[in-house]
Amino acid sequence: MKTVTLPSGEKVPALGQGTWMMGERRERRSSEIAALRAGVECGMTLIDTAEMYGDGAAETLIGEALSDVRDRLFLVSKAYPQNASRNRLAGACEASLKRLGTDRLDLYLLHWRGSVPLAETVGAMEALKSAGKIRYWGVSNLDTDDMEELVAADGGACVTDQILYNLTRRGAEHDSLPWLGDHGMPAMAYSPVEQGRLLANRTLATTASNIGATPAQVALAWAMRHDGVIAIPKAGSIDHVRENRAAADLILSDADLATLDAAFPRPRTRRPLEML
Repeated sequence: MKTVTLPSGEKVPALGQGTWMMGERRERRSSEIAALRAGVECGMTLIDTAEMYGDGAAETLIGEALSDVRDRLFLVSKAYPQNASRNRLAGACEASLKRLGTDRLDLYLLHWRGSVPLAETVGAMEALKSAGKIRYWGVSNLDTDDMEELVAADGGACVTDQILYNLTRRGAEHDSLPWLGDHGMPAMAYSPVEQGRLLANRTLATTASNIGATPAQVALAWAMRHDGVIAIPKAGSIDHVRENRAAADLILSDADLATLDAAFPRPRTRRPLEML
């Protein structure tokens, strides 16, 4: 499995498993549990979730599916911005830990910026680290001006920014990705296949067919072409997990990348960071 290096020097898989909208339908539960376990078995041990996902249902699903292999995981969850205060973050973290069936998170993220001052969130995150409840902390959906403010607020221990990044959402290449690279922080790319909407694109399908891959695999390989990007696609079945896993071994040629650049050009000028 290709890896990405955190600022601490620890290596994590470049391809993880997302869980947005998982755990919400009873008829899918056994398939989703099997998918998560299959992903871990093939090296996709970074699991991303959030207290927001199904109001904790995704975290509960992960706890049910993976509690017996917890020590093999790099477990990531995210806190609502209204819970990112000095008084509320510890309680939100404890609730996530209980649902996940674990005593610590490997990485805890601020889901997006709200009204709580970033300096206060930094202090609350550092307190959780000192208490052994989290190993690392980071953020999600923060643009470069927010990141500059975060670092200025004693937030230099931030290890990542989880952002929307895929072939149709390339604005981050202007500023967020270079900024993160300059500060030694990897990016975590959520919705790397645009929630499946990318898969109908003809150029993507043709490129995939020409190299014996699927459109999803090409889209994932494209997102992971940078050394500092972790992709976290969701998969609700074992077959889908295996399809995703193969993308980590796919290397796109210069000609493939040029074709995709022409079909999905990045914006000519800077745009505010997009969110889903």
